[in-house]
Amino acid sequence: MDSFDNLSASEKAEATELQRMIAIEQQKAQFQAQVHSFTDVCWDKCVDSPGSKLDSRTETCLVSCVERFIDTTLTITNRFTQMVQKGAH
Repeated sequence: MDSFDNLSASEKAEATELQRMIAIEQQKAQFQAQVHSFTDVCWDKCVDSPGSKLDSRTETCLVSCVERFIDTTLTITNRFTQMVQKGAH
């Protein structure tokens, strides 16, 4: 039995829209958590002592670290998606 069975059409539309908005907010929160995570990891790895400016070595390290973090996350996400799709067939 669907939880929307006893709702009117407009209530169903509102509930569907609310679910969509919640999903979007969850995605935003997940993205922010990921940014926070790689900021922590890359800061600890690359920044020896904070100053008023980043030197070129630190900047290069931070860029490379973030790029590796993003590439790794995408690879894992794509692999997981492939595994789920294979399991669905």
